[in-house]
Amino acid sequence: MYAVIRSGGKQERVAEGERVRLELLGQPIGAEVALQPVLFVDDEGEVRATADQLAGVTVTGRVVGEELGPKINAMTYKSKTNQRRRWGHRQRYSTVEIVSIETR
Repeated sequence: MYAVIRSGGKQERVAEGERVRLELLGQPIGAEVALQPVLFVDDEGEVRATADQLAGVTVTGRVVGEELGPKINAMTYKSKTNQRRRWGHRQRYSTVEIVSIETR
């Protein structure tokens, strides 16, 4: 049994007991979060994908930590004008453990 959830503009396949890295949720460590399912497949292989079918599916996770992604360095440059700009970015992620996937 697994589900595909939507979080942070991205989709992630999850199953019970897995740990997934999602974009920062803004929740404290130990908080329970409800994740929005996009698709659900049960043990018999039945697929639920429409909004009516997914109304009875709940995916619950617990925030277990935060981590940083890889550092991205970049530079812009225009020749002959002495125009240079260096910048960097490092994305923050929440590590979420999937506690339960339940259906009604």
